[in-house]
Amino acid sequence: KVAMMRMPVSMTRLPHGPDGTSWGFDPNSPRYQALGPSSISSSNPDTALDLSREQQAWSVLRERYLQSLLSMAGREVRFALYDKVHVAALFGASDIYILNFQVSNLQTPLRVQKEALLHCPDIILYSFEL
Repeated sequence: KVAMMRMPVSMTRLPHGPDGTSWGFDPNSPRYQALGPSSISSSNPDTALDLSREQQAWSVLRERYLQSLLSMAGREVRFALYDKVHVAALFGASDIYILNFQVSNLQTPLRVQKEALLHCPDIILYSFEL
């Protein structure tokens, strides 16, 4: 017997940038300047090593997230939305900015919707069988 494992994935969103089309923070803001790369001294080898490790960790997390999106294609996925709404659907695709998921046979508490777009900021988590 093959064991099935559920894999919950939480969604984290950055705010829109100052131009309204990008993600992240305004590079001129006091917060960005206080926390940005320019505030980290590269002359200290320990700090540079910490920065490199952090960047590597973010890279690994992003790659895992993108792999999870690829793994979901054609599978039934369960979504937990705000207001304690739980739905299930056959995952189709994501847009390039991962703002929307295209799904089929969306099973809502009221009815089944043949095709739908789920707005990613409304999703708290999703899970699917591997």
